[in-house]
Amino acid sequence: MKDYNQEIQLKDILVKFSEYKIYLYQKKFSIIICACLFLLIGIGINFMLEPKYNAELTFVIEGDQGGSPLNGLASISSQFGVDFGGKQNGTFSANNIIELLKSRGVIVSALMHSGTVNKKSDLLIEHYLEINRIKDDWGEDEQFKGFSFHKKNTYVHDSISGRVWSTIIKDNLTVDFQTDDANIITLSYFSLNEEFAKEFAEKLIDQMSKMYDAHQTAQANNTLDFLQNRADSVFSELEIAEQQYAKVTDINSRIVKASGRLKEMQLLRRVEVLNTMYLEIVKNLELSKITLLNKTPIINIIDKPVLPLPEDKTTPIILALIGMLLGGFLSSFYFVFKKLFRDALAEA
Repeated sequence: MKDYNQEIQLKDILVKFSEYKIYLYQKKFSIIICACLFLLIGIGINFMLEPKYNAELTFVIEGDQGGSPLNGLASISSQFGVDFGGKQNGTFSANNIIELLKSRGVIVSALMHSGTVNKKSDLLIEHYLEINRIKDDWGEDEQFKGFSFHKKNTYVHDSISGRVWSTIIKDNLTVDFQTDDANIITLSYFSLNEEFAKEFAEKLIDQMSKMYDAHQTAQANNTLDFLQNRADSVFSELEIAEQQYAKVTDINSRIVKASGRLKEMQLLRRVEVLNTMYLEIVKNLELSKITLLNKTPIINIIDKPVLPLPEDKTTPIILALIGMLLGGFLSSFYFVFKKLFRDALAEA
């Protein structure tokens, strides 16, 4: 009996399905007209959408500088408790660089640099506000009347720059490894203006490089200052010891016994020790200067964005196809719902 009921239910479903299939076939012209209408809407939307330009920049992060000349200073620096930074600083590892490029500090600093867009030189953040018509949205609001990032920084500037940063990292900026196997990082920035996209992507990398250079230069300069002060101090002690040794040598010129020349031998040993120390410090001081001048940057750019930039815009064919399918689905759903409602009223 149970199998018989299931057979009847299945038969009813197939009958209903056949009815709706015939009904939709009868409405085929209406469905086709609706699908064509949505197809035209999709094409119209394509013309209304402004194209976004993708500025793509690829770079690599330098790893452990095993062959760096700074490693030659390990012995002297360990004696004085000084770190020459011969190895890559953990702050600037590849993963941290990706996050730092998305940080508010780096992005806002890049936006506060000047750039030329549409033959006009101005702060990049001013270009951003103009390109995205943000100032137009302010209208006649007195709070923003005459507003400019060229003027003194206020809480309003901080608020606007914070919103710009939030929009950029959410909708426009992607930074990630190109592949899982390689350490090549790709930075992609999307903008309505291709010149701005190129300028901002390059300024962002420049700002990141400057941050690294400032960090590394500060360490190196502290080391150089320490070695220079130490060299001056040892040289002063050496001069004093040499003068004392010369005086004692003159006094002991007629003394034959070794006991009488003890002070002279002690001073000679001190002069030799100080002289060795001074030569070693000067050698490492000069080496550290050369290393600082020839320091390899942590960010090595592989490819920069080149104008004209590729457009990131959905093709008209895809939008037309989506519109046609959406129109066909919605019209079919409408007719099915209409028949369901009508049948329910008839049975009632």
